[in-house]
Amino acid sequence: MQTNKVEICGVNTSKLPILSNEEMQELLVKMKNGDKEAREKFIKGNLRLVLSVIQRFNNRGENVDDLFQVGCIGLIKAIDNFDLSQNVKFSTYAVPMVIGEIRRYLRDNNSIRVSRSLRDIAYRALQVRDSLISKTTKNQQFQK
Repeated sequence: MQTNKVEICGVNTSKLPILSNEEMQELLVKMKNGDKEAREKFIKGNLRLVLSVIQRFNNRGENVDDLFQVGCIGLIKAIDNFDLSQNVKFSTYAVPMVIGEIRRYLRDNNSIRVSRSLRDIAYRALQVRDSLISKTTKNQQFQK
């Protein structure tokens, strides 16, 4: 009998653990006190979060293994910077960190580099074009 097994970077995604909110809170407290095993368990328990985020970037033609690895880096950065004193769920904090890390990777890995100033000029040109189009359509409606 064949199971629906998807392996990314040597990780069998069908066997990833699922942590309850209580377990996550417990592990977070242990991690902040320096427990390495709790950190490892917390990372493995949140790999599904990385998988859900990289699905947004599937149609970019990038290797899924690379995106998963970069997403894991974002997850680890989120774990390191997460503040327990804030009243925020970890996933709410981690998802933007993982997305940001993947976007940074995609931007830096692109073969064509466009400078920031050139992107700003293009953005301003698009704004002027849109305002001119709206003015012209208003004038045409007014003349009818």
